[in-house]
Amino acid sequence: GKAPGAIVAEARAQLVAYPTVSFIEGEAALASGVSDDFAVELTDGAVVRGRRLILATGVADILPDVPGLADRWGDSVFMCPYCDGYELDGAPVGVLATGPHSIHQAMLLTEWGQTTFFLNGTFTPEPGEAAQFTARGGVIETTPVKAIEGERADVHLADGRVISVAGLFTAGRMVMASPLAEQLGCAFEDGPLGAWIKTDTMRATSIPGVHAAGDAVRLTGSVALSVADGAMAGTATHRSLVFDAAMVA
Repeated sequence: GKAPGAIVAEARAQLVAYPTVSFIEGEAALASGVSDDFAVELTDGAVVRGRRLILATGVADILPDVPGLADRWGDSVFMCPYCDGYELDGAPVGVLATGPHSIHQAMLLTEWGQTTFFLNGTFTPEPGEAAQFTARGGVIETTPVKAIEGERADVHLADGRVISVAGLFTAGRMVMASPLAEQLGCAFEDGPLGAWIKTDTMRATSIPGVHAAGDAVRLTGSVALSVADGAMAGTATHRSLVFDAAMVA
């Protein structure tokens, strides 16, 4: 129930108690180098060097171009039914389709409230899929969406009708929030919503000495999974510093 900024602030306050942790206020613009000799250049020209590099740069969501949608992102417009469905307390919800994958999102949301599936001209569900959805009480709306307005999410349709929902779910396209992984040559995996950094079970990337964690290494975002990824990436990075050095010696 806390705002994201409050969660980050609390985590940061806990970390500054450790004398080996330092924060640099700045934007990392360029990463280069190889294992044991990485350099990260900031936009102000400063350069930070390290033997290992962990990328926790996150992703950006490219939302459908519907007026009013982006303004409500994270407040009444969401992506994940499991993250935000229950909190809507059984009120009417909507799904704004962005492709064939959206039918799965709509099916799941029928567990949390009466669901209207706005196709918005993106695709037509298979007859079997449509039958399954309507059998669960869902309503398919084929009229294009003109805008999202109101305190929560009043969906204005092209024919003048307005359908009000407590929450509107959609799946935008995911892009890297930082160019660092691409600059370093990390391999990526592609999915229906975008690409993410390819890692192994220890969150090692394809580039020796570079690990990654968080939303940038997953198809879908999750705070809990990102924390776990971070713990794994940190552990694996430390182990590589100990054992790789021992092997060289």
